[in-house]
Amino acid sequence: MSTTTVTPTAPADRPAHDSLPPRKVRRRGEGSPLARLTTHGVLTVASLIALFPVAWLVFLSLGPDKGDYLRPGGIWGKMTLDNYSFVLQNTNFFDWLKSSLIVSLGTTVIGVLVAATTGYAVSRMRFPGYRKFMWVLLLTQMFPVAVLMVPMYQILSDLRLVDSYLGLILVYCSTAVPYCAWLMKGYFDTIPFEIDEAGRVDGLTPIGTFARLILPLAKPGLAVAAFYSFITAFGEVAFATTFMLDDEKYTLAVGLQSFVSEHDAQRNLMAATAVLIAIPVSAFFYLVQKNLVTGLTAGGTKG
Repeated sequence: MSTTTVTPTAPADRPAHDSLPPRKVRRRGEGSPLARLTTHGVLTVASLIALFPVAWLVFLSLGPDKGDYLRPGGIWGKMTLDNYSFVLQNTNFFDWLKSSLIVSLGTTVIGVLVAATTGYAVSRMRFPGYRKFMWVLLLTQMFPVAVLMVPMYQILSDLRLVDSYLGLILVYCSTAVPYCAWLMKGYFDTIPFEIDEAGRVDGLTPIGTFARLILPLAKPGLAVAAFYSFITAFGEVAFATTFMLDDEKYTLAVGLQSFVSEHDAQRNLMAATAVLIAIPVSAFFYLVQKNLVTGLTAGGTKG
């Protein structure tokens, strides 16, 4: 019996391109290094542009003289915190802060409560004229402040609410509620109606369903409405100047005007006060920032 030996055949020469290292496959949506570099560069420039006014304000607040804003280069050699000490110790800053917080937080609580219930009613209930009602709310935002000033003052005067925190809160709510109602209505539209039905099956009343099931799901929208209401009341000047007569009840935005008169302008003190004013707003923004972006985007997914 013979044995046949099979000699393995030498492999054919591989093509030259097989010896090259594998090319990196770019994933879908992944930009080239140049595109990423350009994007980061543009975002960096935009961030610097946005931060420059704030940094410039802080820098001017460190100048001891009221004319330093005309010669900002001279501030480097004489930076001081005396402007902050003067504002905190020799002005009614804390009275202004108290008034601003009372009015802003009152506007936030009342405005968000009214806007949330209004948005929920229009989102879930189909009563006669509900569409026209929302358009009427939007129409109220078209009137300028100068037109509303006189009738609002007359109404507050008849109600004896001039120079009172409650009167100013109600005025600010008339500005904040229409926008927040539209915002909350759009957000409630994104919450499935089956959740309301499940609450009714479990024996909850409509108010119980709204409070126990819907509101916890609407935290992002509530955060946006609260932030808008707070900012609207905290930085407003025209209504506060007209309706608040006692200088101890001035808000921070109105008290800031006391540093400017017909013949003088203490801009160094204005800058220091402006920096101090930004602290409460920054703190409030920090509290709601987790839900802020979600609320801004989710409300527009349904109309």
